[in-house]
Amino acid sequence: MTYLPKPKLHRRDAPVNSLGYTRADYEGAVSTLCAGCGHDSISAAIVQACFDLDIQPHRVAKLSGIGCSSKTPDYFLGASHGFNSVHGRMPSVMTGANLANRDLIYLGVSGDGDSASIGLGQFAHVMRRGVNMTYIVENNGVYGLTKGQFSATADKGSQSKRGVVNSDSAIDLVSLALELGATYVGRSFSGDKEQLVPLIKGALLHRGAAFIDVLSPCVTFNNHAGSTKSFDYVREHNEAVNRIDVIMPHQSITTAYPPGSLREVVQHDGSVLRLRKLAEDYDPTNHLNAVTHLQQGHAKGELLTGLLYIDSSAEDLHVHLNTVDSPLNRLAERELCPGNATLTALNASLR
Repeated sequence: MTYLPKPKLHRRDAPVNSLGYTRADYEGAVSTLCAGCGHDSISAAIVQACFDLDIQPHRVAKLSGIGCSSKTPDYFLGASHGFNSVHGRMPSVMTGANLANRDLIYLGVSGDGDSASIGLGQFAHVMRRGVNMTYIVENNGVYGLTKGQFSATADKGSQSKRGVVNSDSAIDLVSLALELGATYVGRSFSGDKEQLVPLIKGALLHRGAAFIDVLSPCVTFNNHAGSTKSFDYVREHNEAVNRIDVIMPHQSITTAYPPGSLREVVQHDGSVLRLRKLAEDYDPTNHLNAVTHLQQGHAKGELLTGLLYIDSSAEDLHVHLNTVDSPLNRLAERELCPGNATLTALNASLR
């Protein structure tokens, strides 16, 4: 993470929301991610969504695990509550925080390595329990902090920077979220701000488990072995006195295309994403229809984007557990310790 704050110089004519905040008030520290990383585009979309919804930054609790994606909460909502947990354990921390204080808006940011591998079990339980939160996975198919190994979401047959072919089947987190009981499920592309911002806004307003899988290009691991101009080739044919790694800057990949259409997006490494945006007449309230659409798209090699499923009547974990309306962290000793008579009656009922 970085400790460099962004300059607090605001234009006098900068637009403000109903709270009097500018968009810059929802930003965080300066990003240290690679130039052109799709994760920064997602951070910008979160900033825009919170600005548009007139959300007070101090009402947001942002949580993350480990990985490039889990660094990003430092780059948005600098005035919010934040917690960076250990690898794969963000969902349980978020569940505990949510139970303690139901008044906050919970935003979890994770990655495909953090959620689809070591954290897969925790991902499953936070979805099925209906924790009232927005869960965003910044999905690039690689472990960006450990030199680009395949993650569990990498497509079978895809090729790594070093020429290795992935022989394992991919885990589709969207299909899992639907199967496990998430009541707001969407997928988008980091470079499609027109689609991503409304999806995030809808998730923040949804009551229950909201999940968004965001395809986010990794700009670092597109320098494939076999090129005589690659850094690896030069290192292998040069007697270096030390190892210096260089990451060339790239432009962010952006796209815009109408509903119902297919768009092939070329990545930095030359691979192609086939994005199919859901048609305007698609019904996101039909759970079976959402699963069928996903399977049909997968058979065609297409990634469906948009709001795939929503249950507007969903209930959250607090309803399931019948908790009191007051946040648990505000209950005093009188409410938490009802006295010896109540305890005696409770013990008697269990005999």
